[in-house]
Amino acid sequence: VVASKKIQDQAARLRQTVTRHNYLYHTLDVPKVSDAEFDQQFRELKALEAEYPELVTDDSPTQRIGSVPLDAFDQVVHEMPMLSLDNAFGKADMQDFNRRIMTRLETDNAITYACEPKIDGVAVSLLYENGRLTRGATRGDGTTGENITQNVRTITSIPLNLMGNDYPHHLEVRGEVYFSLPRFNQMNREAESSGQKVFANPRNAAAGTLRQLDSRETARRPLTMFAYSVGVVAGAEMPATHSAILARLGSWGL
Repeated sequence: VVASKKIQDQAARLRQTVTRHNYLYHTLDVPKVSDAEFDQQFRELKALEAEYPELVTDDSPTQRIGSVPLDAFDQVVHEMPMLSLDNAFGKADMQDFNRRIMTRLETDNAITYACEPKIDGVAVSLLYENGRLTRGATRGDGTTGENITQNVRTITSIPLNLMGNDYPHHLEVRGEVYFSLPRFNQMNREAESSGQKVFANPRNAAAGTLRQLDSRETARRPLTMFAYSVGVVAGAEMPATHSAILARLGSWGL
């Protein structure tokens, strides 16, 4: 049975609605509908796709979880190296950092810095081509990482499609995948109550979860992601300041 135009439009509206509510809940933390209403819309979309398989798209919210475990992760060579952060332990370290930046920028003017908390998780690279998520990779050694696309697709704070239409046709987003402390503690309580092994700390738990060969296991754990920078960009100009780049990423649903 071929889906009618009415059914196709209904499925498209449901995909947009479910994706929008995922963004409001998991990224902005401002849900607009109840969990029951969201679940009803999700089940309705899933039922339509089951009845009309030709309606299933790779970027449908029902397709976040893969069905076949991987044998191993493929290697990914980063287009631009993913460098690690340096540490500063006092005022002298910060002053030295500021001097190095001024020297590199060849300026004597005071520099305005954007400051944000350091989230202790796992660095990832997300590649969006024409607005669609096509690859997720770990940092690895900074030059070569592992292809974890199936696993990052399960993280509902990571959009499968960017919002808007002013994004670059080739956009690499870099971010930190992590467990919030409340979710980590809840996960450990549930594991302990069922006699399973508990995790030592949120960072190790995030790293282990991202390296699951079965994305269904990854999907069971409440990971989230914070986008903090971009890598390779082609097809559009990015803002000149870090804060403005973060705001632009936010406008695209990240």
